[in-house]
Amino acid sequence: AEMGAKLLCLCLASALLAYYIYTPLPESIEEPWKVMFLESGFRAVGHLAQVADGLGLMHCMEVLMLFTNTEYIAPTSDENVTVTDTEFSNVAVRLYLPRKPADGLRRAVVYIHGGGWCLGHAGMRSYDRLTRWTSDRLNAVVVSVNYRLAPKYHFPVQFEDVYSVVKFFLQKSILSQYGVDPDRICVAGDSAGGNLAAAVAQQVLKDPEVEIKFKAQALIYPALQTLDLNLPSYRENENKPLLPRWLMVRFWSEYFTPDPSLREAMASSKHVPVESSHLFQFVNWSNLLPEDLKKDHVYTSPVYGSSKLAQKYPGFLDVRAAPLLAGDAQLRELPLTYILTCQHDVLRDDGVMYARRLEAAGVTVTHDHAWDAFHGAMMFVAGPTELAVGHRLLNRYIEWLNNNL
Repeated sequence: AEMGAKLLCLCLASALLAYYIYTPLPESIEEPWKVMFLESGFRAVGHLAQVADGLGLMHCMEVLMLFTNTEYIAPTSDENVTVTDTEFSNVAVRLYLPRKPADGLRRAVVYIHGGGWCLGHAGMRSYDRLTRWTSDRLNAVVVSVNYRLAPKYHFPVQFEDVYSVVKFFLQKSILSQYGVDPDRICVAGDSAGGNLAAAVAQQVLKDPEVEIKFKAQALIYPALQTLDLNLPSYRENENKPLLPRWLMVRFWSEYFTPDPSLREAMASSKHVPVESSHLFQFVNWSNLLPEDLKKDHVYTSPVYGSSKLAQKYPGFLDVRAAPLLAGDAQLRELPLTYILTCQHDVLRDDGVMYARRLEAAGVTVTHDHAWDAFHGAMMFVAGPTELAVGHRLLNRYIEWLNNNL
């Protein structure tokens, strides 16, 4: 009987493992077994975080943070780049200064890491690799911002931290201290960092105190709007690798408040009050997506929620949190733009719609659409989790910066 019980346990464990590891992936994704293995790890951690959260043992994001913290590496200089942790305007930054001599002034990139406004650090192995390579290959100064995170801090703290760093760095005296050309500075970020980069690029234009403006913005699979969490990309990629819909909804709601009522309203797409109905024109995918992304999806009019939530947490309707809600006049002024979107990503349509709207406003946009990639793919460029697609996307991004900055 004991033998039978052991065998049953083994069968169950194998079935569970197989269920976890085997995720049907889109055919276009290369290295499918490696992606499947990575995804199963992420999914297991996600489930663990949900269970711990549901039982009241630990906040969902604290569980996820334990895992992202294992990726942390201290600032380490090498023969090409000097790396230091310091502060700009009381906000922590990791600074990358190239060692090779420059003929004249250098270019600069302000980089903002992703992680749903709740996770991540400039010192995570993947971000350190990305910013270090950017500094080395462009012979550029890179400022990687460690803004404060939810659930401890909520909007607009993350935005304000990044904005403080930008305002500090864009001063003539600071740029000359680092030998940076004031006409060749880019703001860049991925995911939630792409959201913050887009928001900061808009805000700089409105700020009379900032004389020096960005030459370019680079947005890597950015989150850009909170209104419609039922876009075709959200429907198609609800359970795709790395960023399932439940987690994106959780990230959005945690950015504004720990109150579960906002999360529940967002999950069922009933969070926008009727008074804000005029904003839907800016995210109407039936007008803004190309035919090959609309497929057979049908656009339905929004279902409005109570005004109470928006009064309590006005952040989710604020253009500093949802840059796609900016009017056309505001978009016209924006700098040269690079947008990377991935086919298998809930945030795909945010980036596609922004690219469309910027082009319509007369901004020069390079929209790079990776048909074979999923959310977060550019992070997989180091160590055991290295993927060919990660290198390819990173190279395209750095090449664009090299040619346009």
